[in-house]
Amino acid sequence: MKFDPDDFLVREGDTVKLEKWPTLVKPAAKSREEFQQLQADHVARLSALQLLLYASNSFAVLLIFQAMDAAGKDGVIRHVMSGVNPQGCQVFSFKHPTPAELQHDFLWRTTRDLPERGRIGIFNRSYYEEVLIARVHPEILRSEGLPALDEKAVWNGRYRSIVDLERHLHENGTHIIKFYLHLSKEEQRKRFLQRIDEPEKNWKFSLADLEERKFWNEYMTAYEECLAATSTRHAPWYVVPADDKDNARLIVSRIILDTLDALKMSYPKSSEARVQELRTLREQLSR
Repeated sequence: MKFDPDDFLVREGDTVKLEKWPTLVKPAAKSREEFQQLQADHVARLSALQLLLYASNSFAVLLIFQAMDAAGKDGVIRHVMSGVNPQGCQVFSFKHPTPAELQHDFLWRTTRDLPERGRIGIFNRSYYEEVLIARVHPEILRSEGLPALDEKAVWNGRYRSIVDLERHLHENGTHIIKFYLHLSKEEQRKRFLQRIDEPEKNWKFSLADLEERKFWNEYMTAYEECLAATSTRHAPWYVVPADDKDNARLIVSRIILDTLDALKMSYPKSSEARVQELRTLREQLSR
């Protein structure tokens, strides 16, 4: 691969200005054929590492995807995780909170779905919605029944709660990787038009998508402050250029592979008693 994953890393304490981050970079593959080969290699490696993660049963991995509409979250998840055993991987999508969920703190509904040791959990949108869409649309915040509404204090408090939660999870074996798929406003416009012009994609587009587009600048501000406040060494954010879908998928899969490789996992070693038991069983099967 010709790119360095650290090029997309938001370092702890950095100020983030998304206009300075690219939405398009030089492709990692020179042709469609090379892309397919690289993707197949990544899928095969990820499948093997996921099996090792499951067998070692020491760590969990949580992948968080956030983005503007049409940035390609679903496609990234589908392609990158295509070779992973479904028994060892779960995907959760979080939309508008239900009335029951609004009766709890903002982290409650997502913490119920955190991955167990040995498994990969994927959040397609996440608790970060509570400092993104809820910030752009303060009426959502007001519907949550909070005792006080000093909004600046609310956001800073939620950033602290998120960082504390992620630190706690890391210290207990859950490794978190967070991806912001960075789409340009012009590329979003093109993808929206494609969803209108291609009948099989009509279901993906609604008036609500167009209404949310009007808040583009407000979302960029919310993302900038969120990324800066919550990217840490133990739970980093990566700003992935998303105007090229294929390239974004390779970048995401490479980052996941590097993270899993760094865990230095190994298959469980059998005790002497277990080895003897297996020998006995083998003898019985050989008769």
